[in-house]
Parts: sequence; structure tokens; C-alpha cells
Amino acid sequence: MPVRKVGLLVVLIIVLLVIFVGGSYISISNAIIRSDEDVRASWAEVENQLQRRYDLIPNLVETVKGYAAHESAVFQAVADARARLGGARSMSEKIEASNALEGALGRLLVVVENYPELKADASFRQLMDELAGTENRIAVARGRYNEKVRAFNVKIRVFPNSIVSGMKGITPHMLFEAQEGARTAPQVKF
Repeated sequence: MPVRKVGLLVVLIIVLLVIFVGGSYISISNAIIRSDEDVRASWAEVENQLQRRYDLIPNLVETVKGYAAHESAVFQAVADARARLGGARSMSEKIEASNALEGALGRLLVVVENYPELKADASFRQLMDELAGTENRIAVARGRYNEKVRAFNVKIRVFPNSIVSGMKGITPHMLFEAQEGARTAPQVKF
């Protein structure tokens, strides 16, 4: 085989190899971007539901205040947690603030248990139904978000995707995890 044909064959193989590697890189990069966008869309749904809860809380607190005005520490804890959530910017800050707000709401609901006339109030019951529905939607949205995060994190860690994600500086997303103490069942006393 003449040297010229061998050289042409080598160049052709190199070009095909570059096209294959480049195409693989583009394909993997696009798959990672699509997965990242899925995570972002799921997080937007979590934020949407957190915003709904955030909007319901002032009405709930005002209703409870009418019956339990002397429980100011609980109301202040709810207000502080709500403000913290409103001021949170990063995903991790929002997750942390949401967990703090859940804890404050739990303390508020303990206060409610001491006021049977409050539990009988129609507007309070309606607010509690809306809040319960919102909490369910938050739980579903968190579950979907965590599924998308898990899929994304796996995608960026498997070979050869790990090479592309490393080159692009892509890092894993944070899961929405249960807050401290959530694994312990609450004690209910009658």
C-alpha cells in the first residue's frame, strides 16, 4: 500500500474518531443539561407549593391570635421562620428555612390543641384544610424533586458522563431531606 494511501487512511480514522468523540461529548452534555432542567423544573414546583404555604400562614396566625393572644413566643417563631424563608436565596437556604417553618408550624398546631373553640371556628377549619392540602402537595413535589435529583446525580457520576460533567464543573444537586427529629414518631397523649 502506498504511503500516500496509508496517510489518507490514518487521517480518515482520526477524523472519524474526532467526530465520534465530539458527537458523544455533545450527546452526553445535552443529556446532562436536560436532566438539570428537569431538576430545576421540579424545584420550581416545590417553591410554588412553599409559596402557597407561605401565603396561608399569616391568615392562620391571625386566626389563632384571636383565641390565643398570650402565645406570643409561638407567633414570633412562626413569623421569624416565615421571614427566613422569604429571604432565602439559595436552594439550601430555602430547604433549611422550609424545615424551620415546618417546626414552627408544628408548635403553632400544639397551641391550637389547647383551644377547642378555635378548632370549631369555620374560618380556622377552612385554613387548616387548605394548609393540609398544601402540605400534601409539598410532600409530593419534594418526592418528585428528589427523584429528579437522584436521576441527575447518577447521570453525572456514571462513566463516561462523569468525564463530561467533570470537564464542565457540574456538581450534584442537593436532596430535600427530612429535618432533624422527623424520624422519631411524635408522642400523642389523650
